[in-house]
Amino acid sequence: MVNYESVMKEEGFFGSLVIRNLEEFKQAYYVLVTNRKDEVLADVAGKVYTRDLFGGD
Repeated sequence: MVNYESVMKEEGFFGSLVIRNLEEFKQAYYVLVTNRKDEVLADVAGKVYTRDLFGGD
């Protein structure tokens, strides 16, 4: 598993790699699992999976 976190200083999180660059993260993986929908993911919406069906929570 890989995590995107722009402000995290550590290289890892509970054994997972941390990526700080959103564009690199979006292009590198086939599936993106998110907590919430966001406009910054609109260009990769086809590979975003979330429980936030209505864009609210």
